[in-house]
Amino acid sequence: MEKEEEYTFLKKIKTPEDLKNIKDLNKLCDEIRKKIVSVVSKNGGHLASNLGVVELSIALHKVFSASDDKIIWDVGHQCYAHKILTGRFDEIDGIRTKGGISGFPNKTESKYDAFTTGHSSTSISSALGLAYSNALNNKNAYTVAVIGDGALTGGLAYEGLNNAGKFKKNFIVVLNDNKMSISHNVGAISQYLTYIRIRPSYMKMKGKMEFWLNKIPFLGKGMIKVLRKMKSVFKGILYNTTIFEDMGFLYYGPVDGHDLNKLIEVFKRVKELNRPVLVHIVTTKGKGYKFAEKNPKQFHGVSKFNAQTGDTYPINKSFSNVFGEEICKIAQKNKKVCAITAAMKSGTGLTDFSKNYKNRFFDVGIAEEHAVTFAGGLAEGGMIPVVAVYSAFLQRAYDQIIHDVAVQNVKVVFAIDRAGFTGNDGENHQGLFDVAFLNSIPKMKIFAPCFFDELRFMLNEAIFEYNGFSAIRYPRGGEMYKPNYFKYSGTDFDIIGNEESDILIVTYGRTFSNVCLAYEQIRDKFEMDMCIFKLNVIKPLNKEAIKRALKYKYVFVFEEVYKSGGIGEVFGEKLIQIEFKGKFFHIGIDEKFIGCANVETQIKEFSLDSNAVSEKILMETKSDL
Repeated sequence: MEKEEEYTFLKKIKTPEDLKNIKDLNKLCDEIRKKIVSVVSKNGGHLASNLGVVELSIALHKVFSASDDKIIWDVGHQCYAHKILTGRFDEIDGIRTKGGISGFPNKTESKYDAFTTGHSSTSISSALGLAYSNALNNKNAYTVAVIGDGALTGGLAYEGLNNAGKFKKNFIVVLNDNKMSISHNVGAISQYLTYIRIRPSYMKMKGKMEFWLNKIPFLGKGMIKVLRKMKSVFKGILYNTTIFEDMGFLYYGPVDGHDLNKLIEVFKRVKELNRPVLVHIVTTKGKGYKFAEKNPKQFHGVSKFNAQTGDTYPINKSFSNVFGEEICKIAQKNKKVCAITAAMKSGTGLTDFSKNYKNRFFDVGIAEEHAVTFAGGLAEGGMIPVVAVYSAFLQRAYDQIIHDVAVQNVKVVFAIDRAGFTGNDGENHQGLFDVAFLNSIPKMKIFAPCFFDELRFMLNEAIFEYNGFSAIRYPRGGEMYKPNYFKYSGTDFDIIGNEESDILIVTYGRTFSNVCLAYEQIRDKFEMDMCIFKLNVIKPLNKEAIKRALKYKYVFVFEEVYKSGGIGEVFGEKLIQIEFKGKFFHIGIDEKFIGCANVETQIKEFSLDSNAVSEKILMETKSDL
């Protein structure tokens, strides 16, 4: 149990203004790290990234006024220290739990969270929008975008930089360079930042020179212009440039991101520069917690763990594991199979593939749009690309799916992980949109496994038998209840129960498990007959399944996605087209963003657990009991 005296300084901070009264800021850093480790060990969450930005968070709130100035965190999962410093110390124990605060910045939660964030590479664009708003409203306030080197691999970051370089007022980008994102950083940007890190003396000299020359009225700015015009002469001697300067930013760094006094000094300095500035800081992911420093990848996003030993608790086999195992077997059989991920190698189960088939494994960084178009090019060249991606991140590449895969009509397989409820990461990470946005794409085939053996079968079918582009969507975690009377047929849909009954239940994915439990409850307690159509392929819907559904008095569709655009909506429309005379009920997610809670709680909250399924069926058919 934690002792109150362990947080002597933290207890004094109710707003960022209270930092002025803290004399020992290094002690405050220690307390923040201790609290973050304690909380994440109990609730799970993002650990290593948060430990790495403690000094940065304090320095930003020490120099800038959080009441007026805006700090945008990218991706946002490194905001724990920021939340503690902005009056949420008493709430941090409930982070990422139902009714608790979010693990990401959320503007509905606090006025100090300037923007609700959760996806990568968005900070520069949103911060620039806020900065222009300040300028247009004659508001004298600062805007700071904090972006990691991993997020800098996303193309949206460069779209923002390209526009921000033309901004005529103070605009600050902090590049937090910790040499990795979720998986190790890859590509030219990572190599470029490494190059900058090994030549900091040039940058420091240049930064100081520009700062002091700017202090000299008229003459100073003129001398800077002369230096820039003579850049080719001085290149490699004094005035080395970076890509950021070529885009219109004053570059300052690299700066030790754990030297609190230096950070404060730098931020005070760049506040005085009336132009876009990029401050490059270098931090250690997992700083201050030896287990996370040693293995930052393992402690990036973690479930509960033992804070004293760093030991994580055993995790049951998951759909991600099964996918990873099967794709390796398939790659051994077929030399054309490639795997693509957007900085999620371990999360999507591709670690073994990356080791065993290095020349056919592509981690493109946090760049989902590029991943999909790249896959389209691979497919056009005769390869068979499998894009492994979380459902919530695939939506970022919708345009590319349509134009660079569907219109091209090339064979690409999308392995959509974390489909459905995903739990404690909240609004930005729920996998509830993919069915709706993929359902509208012509010729796409979507598989929906409920169990591990189905995932294996469907992955093989998508790669070896189906000639078009397809998707296989599967949930976070492992299998749920598997009835011993069910056997997967390998066809578009399976039938369970009595086809001669009046009640039909249509479902797919893991919801099938709860529907089976409800079926058993009703059958055993009320001796009611029912029939279940388990859809294995949800697009295109099997015409025979629609035809057979026509004869039922009651048709229920249960699905773990938004009702708008869901399979129930399509199934119901097709029934109407063939003059269905019975009663139709569609149970799914209403138009509401889903906050923090574990998956089991979310399933229950939206009436998709077995008890709720039973109650809904009994309530709507009670006249026949």
